Amino acid sequence: MIIVTGTKRSGTSMWMQILIAGGFVPFGEAFPRTWADTIKDANPDGFYESILRRGIYWATNPHPRTGDYFFPEQVENHIVKVFVPGLVRTDRAYIGHVVATMRHWREYERSLDRLYAMEDEHRLTINPGSSAPPRMPAVLEWWHENFTLVRDIVTRRHRVHVQSYDGLLKDPEKVITETMKWLGRGDPVAALTAVKPGNRTQVRPESSSVEPAIAEVFDILYAAVDERHPITPELIGKLNDTNRILGPRIAVAQRELAEAAKQRRRKGGGDGAGELEDDVHQQPSW
Repeated sequence: MIIVTGTKRSGTSMWMQILIAGGFVPFGEAFPRTWADTIKDANPDGFYESILRRGIYWATNPHPRTGDYFFPEQVENHIVKVFVPGLVRTDRAYIGHVVATMRHWREYERSLDRLYAMEDEHRLTINPGSSAPPRMPAVLEWWHENFTLVRDIVTRRHRVHVQSYDGLLKDPEKVITETMKWLGRGDPVAALTAVKPGNRTQVRPESSSVEPAIAEVFDILYAAVDERHPITPELIGKLNDTNRILGPRIAVAQRELAEAAKQRRRKGGGDGAGELEDDVHQQPSW
């Protein structure tokens, strides 16, 4: 399969739109569940997500509700959005090409806050007085997932094209043409029509969410992707050093999220407006 990956709010939906316009067959719906009524403004041209966004592995294939199963050879020409944690757990046999996108951490933080604000507004309309669910601090989530992406690329060595969000918007014709050539198929002229810079809502805002030394490493990682620099041993060393600092903070946040999820299950609570993770009662998207 052709897997589109990255963090949330990193350009994965735009890449799905690009590849669909270029002639590729997608898994997923433009607006699953109630998203057209809740968070459409975050991505007016569609998200194209499915249960497979959490990975193509035993919990999603066969489909947990219908039992439908697909083999790798049946989906070679399909595209699917799989966020970074899902890519890591995806069976290697299903990974053909990976188109990975990365957005600058400052923009990611602001954009994710905006998405959560939309979800919270909708939640309060249907459940006034309810509190927002616990969430991983955006900068920690950005680091954890992008560090995991780099580690997965280095470890499993799948065929991957890593592209910055800025680079795509700066020269979409060049980037799309090169990507289609690398994929070996697709119509770059038609695909170009899906790029709409006007949908961008954040342009490098300021942030003081991490200490300056950590922010510098974040910037170095993004610059390596944006400027198409190789992943050198020196860079890997910087990333590992930073992860040793941030790892304990991430572990604390993950434990808090896991405990909150247990409490929601005990109370019979559902997921947020933007979640598909455990929603196995919907009609399958494939």
